[in-house]
This record gives sequence, structure tokens and C-alpha cells, in this order.
Amino acid sequence: MAYWEKVNSISDLKSLSVSELESYAAEVREHIIDTVQKNGGHLASNLGSVELTLALHYVFDMPKDKIVWDVGHQSYTHKIVTGRRDDFDTIRKEDGISGFPKPSENECDSFISGHSSTSLSAALGLARARDLTGDNYNVIGVIGDGAMTGGMAYEAINDIGESREKLIIILNDNKMSISPNVGAFSTYLARLRLSKPYAKFKLNLKRGVEALPFFGDKLVDIFEHTRDNLKSIILSDKLFENFGIKYYGPFDGHNIGNMIELLRQIKSEKRPVLVHLITNKGNGYEIAESDSEKFHGVNPSEEQKSFSFSADCGNILCSLAEKDERIVAVTAAMKCGTGLDKFFGTYPSRSFDVAIAEQHAVTMAAGMAKGGLKPYFAVYSSFLQRGIDQIIHDVCIDNLPVTFLIDRAGAVGADGVTHQGVFDLSYLNMIPNISIFAPKDGKELEEILKFSLTFDAPLAIRYPKSYSKRFETHEPISLGKWEILHKSDNKKYIIATGNRMLDLAMSIPDVNVVNAKWIKPLDTEFLKSICNDGTILLTLEDNVLQGGFGQSVLAFVSSLKRDIAVKTLGYKKFVEDMSVSAAMKNAGLSVENIKKVLNT
Repeated sequence: MAYWEKVNSISDLKSLSVSELESYAAEVREHIIDTVQKNGGHLASNLGSVELTLALHYVFDMPKDKIVWDVGHQSYTHKIVTGRRDDFDTIRKEDGISGFPKPSENECDSFISGHSSTSLSAALGLARARDLTGDNYNVIGVIGDGAMTGGMAYEAINDIGESREKLIIILNDNKMSISPNVGAFSTYLARLRLSKPYAKFKLNLKRGVEALPFFGDKLVDIFEHTRDNLKSIILSDKLFENFGIKYYGPFDGHNIGNMIELLRQIKSEKRPVLVHLITNKGNGYEIAESDSEKFHGVNPSEEQKSFSFSADCGNILCSLAEKDERIVAVTAAMKCGTGLDKFFGTYPSRSFDVAIAEQHAVTMAAGMAKGGLKPYFAVYSSFLQRGIDQIIHDVCIDNLPVTFLIDRAGAVGADGVTHQGVFDLSYLNMIPNISIFAPKDGKELEEILKFSLTFDAPLAIRYPKSYSKRFETHEPISLGKWEILHKSDNKKYIIATGNRMLDLAMSIPDVNVVNAKWIKPLDTEFLKSICNDGTILLTLEDNVLQGGFGQSVLAFVSSLKRDIAVKTLGYKKFVEDMSVSAAMKNAGLSVENIKKVLNT
């Protein structure tokens, strides 16, 4: 590779010519493909942002200037050119570099990101801090991959347009989030894309006119006025400029030379500007371009196959919907990730993808429930955090029968600290009226989904993406009732929630193992029956301890005022481990530590 070994810093990058940059981009793309195929990670989004990233670093001066990456899973090229080239093969590996921007990892990562639609708010905050402290640097917010479908982006745009701080917004328009973008805004961007020939004509015309001696500047002013009139004819709605943000585009986001020239021109702007770039998700890798949804996230080549709660959920919901026309499915741009793609294909009129808008999804589901439907909102645990207020205010106060299918609950591994699903038990535990269930396998998931059809109250069903074991024992579902999976003659009890914790508990010899499938409400009658003097209880949960299952058990048992030892295991801090096994081990969720805790 001619340039890969030459570039390991921004200064190295700036020493290349534009033609050399184009060759280097091809090498970066090849290295990303090779590494992601081995390590897993976000492939298509990073392939689509290679040239954009190189152009940004070529024109601006990081870390003095600040780039805020929305979502963050398009930042692999950024990591490569900011001193992490030699460590790139460790990405998403234990003790390796993160797959998302991480300020503690490198000073060029100006802001942590992993969730969608946050970049413009963070960028505006940095711009205001710059102005109030009298500093002088550029702030660039890169937003795309569906993030413009999230409401928080518009809250920021409203503020940016009103306050007029100097700020550059890069709209990386690849027509996708994970699934294809939906909604009115994606239609609006499609209409803007139709004006691409006009944008090219405008840029070339301005170059030519400015080169004319004596009259060039005056002619530019005339053409600027004419341009605005022409644009208002070509485009029926000037959304960004109506917000007070200068709009440039759309332009080809894979043409490095043109982007460098454009960025150099707008660098001197003293007001907020938006540069609209058209990119191809998966660019340069044919199979990723043709199916960018499938190649949004790629599993490591050596990953072992296991059972899938996500797939089970979609299949079971389809089967139930055949007999119950009240059932509707809701997703926030995650129909494939949550296993709902089959439901969407089978029942399109009862399927609702609201794009990256979890808050809206929760309240819309509440409205559906109020209207007599049976809504099931399938969502990753870390993304449901964005709708806490709506769960409280719009679902639980009125006790509406919305069922939350909480996928990727617990530790998730290589997606890093922003995606760990280790908080849902705690924040749902504090909310009245909602019940929480953790199935131990696909059969128990089927039984709780059947139960939910007649359950007239909010219900959260949480599970990891996959599970390794199917259990033989399956007692009927009854609200708040647990089951014993293994009996022992001693007074030691492991009370575990969900497949991972039960699988771990069953590896401990000579102990009673309890499936606490109902996390809320607790099975208080069972606890009373086993809480005799000398009993030892150990709770296991795939969640933070604070406010979680173990503390609920501890609080209840303490009220009994008996001589009982209650011990709890779970996470005590943000989970940054790159594998589920490492996260569990570091939290003491291992066979060796459990034996130690039970015997001390």
C-alpha cells in the first residue's frame, strides 16, 4: 500500500496532493473492510464517509478545531488519521480502541457519541463556549445516517438559526439510518438531491465569474441574487435557510477535490452554514452498497452461532398477530435489528417505523393503546433511555397496555459504553404501574407474549440479542410468580434474572437456583417462604446494581427483620468492556466469584 504507511497523523495527511488523497482513500477503505470482517463493526456507514472525513481533516486543524460526529459509528477513518492507524486492528477488541468517538482515547475526539441526533446540540454548545471564552476555533457538526429524523436535531437547528453562532453543519445524506429512512424529512432531502445539477452549475459558474478581471466581484453579487430566485423556483421549500442557516448543496460527498475547495470557501463564514453532501452507504464495496442495511453492522468472522431472542420475538409476534388483529408493531428505524422485518413484510398495514424517534414512538404507542390496539414497541435497551419521560407521562400514569420489547438488554460487548443496556431495570423499576419480565429462553418469551395479550397494563419484556441455552422446565406464566430450576437441601439460594444469569447460576453446584422471571413485581410470597434464619440469598442481574433487582430484593427482605444474608451482583459503573464475558467477569459475575461470595 503506497500511502497507508505514510499517513499516521493529520500533518501527514495534509502533505498529500488531492490525487494522492484519492489513492489513499481507496487504501483506507480496503483496510476498513479487512478489519471489520475480522473484528466486526459498522461497515457500510464508514465506507460512505471516507472522502468526507479526509476532506475535513485536510481543511481544518484538529484538535484545535472540533468535529462532533453524530451517532459516531462513521468515525473509523477519523480514528485512522488521528494517530490510531497502528492500533486500528484492535478496534472493538478488549483493551483496543473504541468503535465510537471517545475523548479519553484521543484529543481529536472532541465529544463522545453513540446515540443519534445529538451532534448539533453538542456542536452549538462548543461554539457558544468558544465565543464566551474568547477562543478562536471552528466547530463542525457531522450529522447523517438517519440522524436528521430525530427530533433533537430540530431542537438544535431551531436554536442555531435563532442565535446565529458561527457553526458548520455537514449533512451526510446517504438516504439511510440502519434501515432505509422514512418520513417527510427524507422525502424533503430526496427533493433537494434533484437539484444536484443546479448546485454543480452554480459552483462552476461562480469559479468562472470570480476569475474575470475588474467585474468579477460585482457579477458574483448579481448571480447570487439570481441564484436565490432560481433556487426558490427549483426547490419549493428552503427549510434550512428559513431557519436562518445558510444552505450549500447538494454536492458529491465522494469528490475529495470539490469538497476541499468548498470547505475552504465556507471556513470564513461568520454565521451558521449547512453543507449538504450526497454519499453512498457502503461506497466502494459492491455487496455493502447493494445491501447497506445488512452491512450496517457486521459480526466478527469467528462469532459463534446461538439462539436469537430477536428472531424468536419477530416470529412469535407474527404468529399471534394472525389471530389477533389488535396487534401492531412499532420500531424506531430498527425493524431488522429487533427481528420485526418478518412482521413488517407480513402485516405492512399494522407495522410502523417512526425513524430515529424513540420519544415519539412511545407516545404514539400510548395513543394506539388508548384507541383499543395492542402495540408492541421493539427497541434496544440503550435507545429506550431516550423515552423515559414519555414512558412515565404518557404510558404509565394512565396505565396503558403498551408492551415494550427491550432488545440488547444487559451488557452488549463491542459497541461500547454508549450502547450498553444495563440501566433499564433501574429506571423502569422506579416507575409505578409497569411490570418487568425477563424470559429465560425463547419458549418463555412465547409464553409471556401470549400472557401480554390479556394484560391490561404497561409491560416491559427485556432480553439480550442472543441466548446460549434452552431450558427444560417451563411453568405457566402468572403475574409475579417465580420458579425453582434447581433444588438443594441447603439454605443457599441464587435468585437470577434472564438467560445469561440463569445459565451462570446453573453452573454453581449444591445451591438452589431461582428463575426470577418477574423482576417487578417481586414474588414476595416466595421470598417469605424461604427467608428463614440462616438463609443466604444471592441475586444476579445483567444491570447496574443501583436501583436494580438486587436492591429491590434487599429492601423487601430487610423489612422481614430476620437473620438473612442478602448479597447482590451486577454492574457498579459504566460498562466499557469490549466483550460480554469480560464485562461479566469484571463485575464479579463469574463462577469463581459466585462461589467465593456464597461462602464468605
